[in-house]
Amino acid sequence: MSARSDEHQTAAEGTNGQMAGGDPRLDKLVHRLPPRVSDAVAYLLKPSSRWVRIPSGALLVAGGVLSILPVLGIWMLPLGLALLAEDVPALRSSRSKVFDWIERKKPQWLDPSAPKPDQS
Repeated sequence: MSARSDEHQTAAEGTNGQMAGGDPRLDKLVHRLPPRVSDAVAYLLKPSSRWVRIPSGALLVAGGVLSILPVLGIWMLPLGLALLAEDVPALRSSRSKVFDWIERKKPQWLDPSAPKPDQS
């Protein structure tokens, strides 16, 4: 295993060695992100980052709702809901259903050997 992947794995784990988000499918999706974004999302998903995650998720949802304005976009809505799902039990079941759909319809998204998005 390379030094980069060791650092990345350590950064993605919580204080008790818990995976980012507690769901291995979420962890696989986070690892497919570009390194800078992946590190930020892994930080937000740590259990100790709850007080940063909740306002960030709420702001992303609000930005997604206001997607008709320039700069803001609809991409903010699912990201905000995913962050809030860590702390809102009602959203966790929906997140699980989305992950089940991804496993059935888009399994390449969870494949660690698939190429990562372009870094340019």
